[in-house]
This record gives sequence, structure tokens and C-alpha cells, in this order.
Amino acid sequence: MSDGEFAERLRALRAGAGVSQEDLAQTAGVSVRALSDLERGRTRGPQRRTVQALATALGLDAIGAHDLERAARLGRPRPRPTTEPVRRPTDGPGAGPAPHHALTLPRDLSDFTARGPALDRVRALAEQLDPAHPPVVVVSGQPGLGKTAFAVHAAHALAPHFPHGQFVVDLRGMDPQPTLPRDALARLLRALGVADSAVPPTTDDRCGLLRSVLRDRRVLLLLDNAADEEQVRPLLPGHGPSLTLVTSRHSLAGLEAVHRTELALLRREEAVELLTRVIGPERVHRESQAARDLAELCGHLPLAVRIAAQRLAARPGEHLAKLATQLATHEGRLDALQAGSLQVRATFALSYRQLSPAARTVFRRASLAAGPDFSPQIAALLADLPLRQAARCAQDLTDAGLLQPHPTADRYRFHDLLHLFATEQLAEEDDPAHLAATRDRVDVWTLRRATAAARLFDTEPHPDSSGDGDLDPDTAPTDREQARTWLEEERAQWLEALGRARAAGRHQQVIDAAEAMHWFSDRTPHWEVWAQVFQWAVDSARALGSKRDEAVQLNYLAWAYNMCLYDHHAGLATARTALHVAREVGDQLQVGWALGYAAAALHRLGRTDESIVRLQEAADHLGQQTCGQSRLAELSALNTLGQHLRQAGRAQEALTIHRRSESICRAGVPGVLPELVGLYLAVTQQHIGNDLAALHRWSEAEDPLRYAITHFEAAQMPAWGEPARLDLGIVLRHLARHQEAHATLTAAHQGLVRLNNPRQTEAANELDQLISDSPAPAS
Repeated sequence: MSDGEFAERLRALRAGAGVSQEDLAQTAGVSVRALSDLERGRTRGPQRRTVQALATALGLDAIGAHDLERAARLGRPRPRPTTEPVRRPTDGPGAGPAPHHALTLPRDLSDFTARGPALDRVRALAEQLDPAHPPVVVVSGQPGLGKTAFAVHAAHALAPHFPHGQFVVDLRGMDPQPTLPRDALARLLRALGVADSAVPPTTDDRCGLLRSVLRDRRVLLLLDNAADEEQVRPLLPGHGPSLTLVTSRHSLAGLEAVHRTELALLRREEAVELLTRVIGPERVHRESQAARDLAELCGHLPLAVRIAAQRLAARPGEHLAKLATQLATHEGRLDALQAGSLQVRATFALSYRQLSPAARTVFRRASLAAGPDFSPQIAALLADLPLRQAARCAQDLTDAGLLQPHPTADRYRFHDLLHLFATEQLAEEDDPAHLAATRDRVDVWTLRRATAAARLFDTEPHPDSSGDGDLDPDTAPTDREQARTWLEEERAQWLEALGRARAAGRHQQVIDAAEAMHWFSDRTPHWEVWAQVFQWAVDSARALGSKRDEAVQLNYLAWAYNMCLYDHHAGLATARTALHVAREVGDQLQVGWALGYAAAALHRLGRTDESIVRLQEAADHLGQQTCGQSRLAELSALNTLGQHLRQAGRAQEALTIHRRSESICRAGVPGVLPELVGLYLAVTQQHIGNDLAALHRWSEAEDPLRYAITHFEAAQMPAWGEPARLDLGIVLRHLARHQEAHATLTAAHQGLVRLNNPRQTEAANELDQLISDSPAPAS
């Protein structure tokens, strides 16, 4: 049979199987280019290993596989006889490899799944190998990612490129005593055919001999489970056409001039595919949602998915949903993720035992942090360690694959299963009373830091009263940008601390924190957490019997219902309660705010006439007060009143009201920071621009809107700036400045989507209208 007939047979088999070259190449572990050459007859009979991989990938039975191998064998070149004697392994240091050796590759997994791009990168290194610089590939990642399985699969796939042999050495990096480089060198030299008597006694000499032996040999080395760089360096070839794969749970960042492959978690569809390959497509198709649930519950970790699949394969009658239900219980998930000798918990424990005592403490205690990630500072507080030491431990945990670093910020996160493991170790090793004291200490620190950071946004300078300042002033935010970053990054941490403070009866601390958050919340109305914050503060005020604090926090809560949750029925009910309590204690400022918040809810409920009456009452009431805070409340009432008048079709009256607000702002408000008055002026300018637009005075509307956007952006208030940008885009559309309008409306729509603002739909509609208004291109 000729090579052309082999190629034709291969093409026919692939077409009959209904798979593409790309799919067959990935399943068989060969490159697309190599498969293409085989199908076009460019490559003479392939190696038997390659043919077996193709037969398995094509699903051939024994007869079909035999026929394909026979066709390939007939196409292989026959070796020419030679008069040179065959050199035996005992002939000296330069001898060829032993025909049989103890360092052969483990068996490949026929159900190996995914990792296509990583395999392609390694294959490209083999195909473009430069003997002057033999490539070294370091495969790293967290426990359970399948580093060894990947390296073994790659070694089998690349075996035809390395006819002088493939050798694997387990360096036992997780053992208490990893393999010494000297011993690993001796094993490699013997496997390569060097006689025992020719193996030098010292590590350096063995290293030199290995490099000499490998200089002219096409060999693949797999150094599995490396402990550190010092163990690996002596085992690396200096010159020659060899390829070295190194796997390690550590990053081995100190190894120079190597190619790095950091394996990631599987995508959900890849995890389901692995499940399918192990237990068969019929069971997965029958319970497709349960299969997806299993992938999620396994955290897309290859080892966990494989264990779940092996359990199901051993129990062919068991439903996938049953196992998913068992895994859904956090406390028992690691118990369920074991199949025979395969155990997720044991895999994690190997890495955990390698850590220093301090790193183990950070690992356990960090599981107490709230939210999806945590900072070294929170880790240091929880572990009761100096910040610098805790930061070093976090780096060590990252290098060991037990934490995942944030790509841009100095923060870390757990994989879900590693978080469960850390929680288990915490329960086993730490005293509950000590943990409770630690949590209380960290909560107090966190709330004081949050309160101090939020006060940087206050309308008036707020000197810390004795005992409620930041406990660590050296690392505290010093300006609003730093404060905003901290409050955003640690949102889950301070919110959980606030809830625990309320539950523990530290009510004044809850009220102080919520009060400090008030002005910052105005800059972040897209945070739904504000309703919870102010509800807790209302509860604490009632627990302390403080009616004034109750009125204040009820008003903040009414604002949160209106602006954050868009629950206007709850907003109206809360504002009415606030009004009742404020009148009861004679707090005229809170009376005015309550009238305003009630009006806002009435308007959004379609009761515009009632809302206008309430706002007029609020403006008149606040106008009679003399303090600076009353002026701000009056400005809010006037601006909202004008907005409601405009939306009721009374744009000229609205413009008159807003001009009155403008005059108050430009005159200044005694006792209030000019920066805050400037923001009120920006809000007023936005309203004036919209009033003018409602009067179809489009050209006059542009400047006030641009003024508003500029000031909102300078204050880093996208929740206010993006609606103003939408208003400007509408004006530009009416001015027939189509290109500017399109850019402005597109930016506004994207910003409103990010903020989950209801006006995103309006922005999309305006874009559609703009497209229909735009002149058709000239033919």
C-alpha cells in the first residue's frame, strides 16, 4: 500500500466520523499541521504511537485499528544494514539509550480533556527546537489542576519528535525529603545507558556528564513534582536537541530563560466535556443541568471533576443530580470528592504541610475574610502578624498555588475548594475563643477605618472624637481617592463587620459608621448595600432609644429605597415614618428632608401633583431655617421640585425654580465646603440644561449640561455623570450633530449599563432614533 493510499484511508475515516481536522488533531494529541501532512501524503508512514492515537480518536475497533497500522507500517522507510557494531549501554558514557529503562512515561489518559492552546505552544517548541538553546517548559499552578497529566499527555504526543527516548523522574517535591539532584542525575544517566561504574561521584560531575550525553540526542525529559529551583537546575541540558518539561506546585520564579505554562481552571464546557468522556455522553445528555451543576460545584478544578466522574463511572446507576446534591453541602463537599485513592483534600494537604507555620496561619485565618478577595492588611490583622510578614506569607501561598493573586490590585482570593479546606483546618487547629476575639478585634479596626475613610467625603471638617479614629493612621487613606478605593475594595469586609456590630449590641458604632457613610453614599447610589447599612442604623437607633438618630437614619433609608433599590412604595412608607419621628422630636431639618424623600417616591409612583405639593411644602419649610445644612436641603427640594414641574409639562416654571437654586449656589452657603456647593451647582446646571431642552432651546441647553458633566467627572461620580451625558446626547441629536451625538449616546449607554441604571433603555432608544434621523450616505 502506498503513502497516497494511507492518506486516502485516513481522510475517509475522518469524513466518516464527521469530525474536522482541528477536532481530530486535538483529540489525538497531534498538531493540525502534522495531520494535514498525513492526509496529503506528505509524511511517510507515521509512528505506531501516532497511529494508535488516531485510531482511538476515530473510535475504530480492533480490526480497523489494525488495518490503519498496517497501512502506516508499509509506508515507513526500512532501516539500512550497517557494518558498524551496535554500541551497547556498557560501552561507555557516550552509549545510546538502554533498550529498556525504569524512567519510562506513565500511561497517557485516553480521556484527557482541554489544554489545547497550552499543548500547541509546547508542540511549537518541539517543532522549532534550537539545539543551541534546548527549551525548558515549567508547568505550574494550584493543586489539582492536572499539571502532571498535562505534561505526560504532552510527552506522549511529542514522542515522535524525540526518537532517542522519553524519560520521567519524580522529584518528590511534596515529600519531607525531596529527591536530591545527585540521585536524580544518577537515575537519568543510567537510563540513558551510562554504566554504573561510569557514573561520577559528585553532583557537578554528574551534571556535566548528563549535558555531554544529551548534546547529540533528541530526548524529552519530564521532571515531575519539582520542589524548587536548586533541585531542577543541575538536571537541565546545556545544548542539544532535547526538550525538558518541569512540573511543580511552586512557580519556580527563579529559573531563568524558561517557557512558562500556568494552567488555569477549566471552562465550564470543558469540565462538562471531561465528565462526558469519563462516564459517557448518554448520562450527561440525560441530566445536562446536573452535569453543569457538578462542574460548578467542583469549581472547574480538573482533579475534582475527575473524582466526581470516577465516582459516577463506578456507579453506573447513580444519578448525576444525587451527587450534585451531596456536593452542594459545603460541610461535606470535600468528603464527597474522593474516589478510591483520589482525594481533593489529600492533594491540598500535601501543599499545606509544606508551608511555614506563619504561612499556614495566614492560609487558615484568611478564610475568615469577607468577600471574594482580601488584602494583605486584612490577612495580617486576622493572623495577628506584622503587615510585612503577612504579605510575604501571601506571596508564598501564591507560589504554592494555594492563593490566586488579583491581576492588578494587591489582593488575593481562594479557589472555592481551597477555601473549604482552609475553613476545615481553621476548625481543627484554632481555638474558637481565640478566633472570636480575633474577629471582634478585626471588626473594630475595620469599622474605625471605614468610618474615618467615609468622613473624608463629609460636607464639613469632622475631627475624630476621642477613641473613634483610625487605629492604624500610618496606613489610613489620606485623600478621597484613596478613601474611595479602600471603601470599594473592602466593601464586603466593613459591611460584614457592621452587621456583626449590630448583632453584638455595639449600636453607637453602627450609627456612627452609617452617619459617616451618608455623603459617600451620595456618590455611589448604584450600591444596593446602602439600604442594608441604613436599616441596621435605624435598628440601632431604636435599640438606643435615640429618636433624633432614628429620624436621620430613616431619611437615609428612604433615600436608599428611592435611589438604590427603586422600591418607591418602601421609600414612601419610610419617608412618612421619618416625618412622623422628626416632628415628634422637633428636628426641622429632618422634617424638610422627609418631605422631600416622600415627594420623590410619590413622583416615581405616578402621583406627580402630590409630589409637587410636598416639595413646595419642603422648600418653604427649609427656607425658614438658618443653618447651612438647611440650605443644602432647600437646594435639593428646589431642584427636585423643578424637575417634577418640567416632567409635568411646566418647563418654564421649572426653569424659574432652577434659576433660584443657581442664585443660592453662586451666593455660597455659610459653613459648607465650597466643593460641595459646587456639586449642587452642577446638579442645578443639569436641570437648567434639561429645562431649556424641554423648551426646545437646544443650543442654550448644551453649555449647562457640559458644565455638569465636567464637574461630576472631576468628582468621580459616574452615577450622576452618565445620566447627564445621556441628556447631552439628546440635545446634540436635536442639533443634528449626528457624529457627536452618536459618540456621546454610546458612551452614556455603556456607562448606564455598567451602573445598572434604568435610563440605559432610554439611551438605547435614543441611539436607535439617532440612526433613523441620520441622513443616508450619498450614493
